[in-house]
Amino acid sequence: MFVVGIGPGNPLDRTRRAELAIAASSLVVGYDPYVASLTDLCVGKETITSGMRQESERCHIALQRAWQGETVSLVSSGDAGVYGMAGLAMEMAAAENLVVEIEVIAGVSAANAAAAQLGAPLMLDSATISLSDLLVPWETIVTRLEAVAAADMVVSLYNPRSKKRVHQLDDAAKIFRQYRAGNTPVGIVTAAGDSQQQVVYSDLDHFLDEEIGMRSLVIVGNSTTRIIGGHMVTPRGYYR
Repeated sequence: MFVVGIGPGNPLDRTRRAELAIAASSLVVGYDPYVASLTDLCVGKETITSGMRQESERCHIALQRAWQGETVSLVSSGDAGVYGMAGLAMEMAAAENLVVEIEVIAGVSAANAAAAQLGAPLMLDSATISLSDLLVPWETIVTRLEAVAAADMVVSLYNPRSKKRVHQLDDAAKIFRQYRAGNTPVGIVTAAGDSQQQVVYSDLDHFLDEEIGMRSLVIVGNSTTRIIGGHMVTPRGYYR
């Protein structure tokens, strides 16, 4: 079974390895919008799709069919091993005693796709933190935010805000303001690589005024991050 990272959604951002894995599969399983973005690769193939929060069901179906001998692609947006389906597939296969060969196909992660649109903000040590507390207690997320903020690391914030989750990003901003100047660059990329893509440059004091949703990724710079020639850059130290 392949667990395939399909990138941010634009066909141009898929890897060749991902395309070959899907081409070799008779069944493609995934979240509705992700499979819809693969229509050019799924001609003549069986597809099984479902909605949000049905990850376990999709994974179970994919594993069962792979265990029965079919070649299956279980797809995730971005990279399958970064907030994707790879870990769940391995956990579930072990728990259900399904002897299935699992190959993870790397993809372009949301953080990398957003960083490329902003410039070069991830040139030094960085972290990725999801602000969704559906699976991780908010207290744990706060502990991680405080540690990363204190360590002066650039951070990519996944799942920053939704209709029901509105305080998390505000709380994160307060934590970073304790350690970083208000003019610290903050980049916001929504729908990276999509025709609806939006790229916004702001700073720690003002970025909460921008439109930010579930399709957004927020990158908070560190003490050295600058806007250089219209790009958000964290200098590596090569140029002195």
